[in-house]
Amino acid sequence: MPSQTVRSSSRREGGTASVELIAVIPFLLLAVLVAAQLALAGQALWSAGVAARAGARAAVVGREAKAAARQALPPSMRPGAKVRDDDAVSVRVSVPRLLPGLPQLTVEAETDLGSGDG
Repeated sequence: MPSQTVRSSSRREGGTASVELIAVIPFLLLAVLVAAQLALAGQALWSAGVAARAGARAAVVGREAKAAARQALPPSMRPGAKVRDDDAVSVRVSVPRLLPGLPQLTVEAETDLGSGDG
């Protein structure tokens, strides 16, 4: 008799896993989107840092710092980039958005043109 009870309860709970999976999918999708957006923000900050260093190197050897910094950026980030070259080269870029409804974020990197030690 106990074996019949086990079989009947497993039949009733057969669809529970499917319902739980469907309930969890939106949260998993949200976690993936947040992780991807954070990765894009990190890539934008890294690109701005590379561009600022390229501009600073160009300024040290007597070339145009703004042009070198813009050239070092990925093509998709060049149009909205803001580059300054006063005492330091500063590059500000917009973070690409995965969803159009997200607020526009910008990141900035700056490299000093000081003489340094070497």
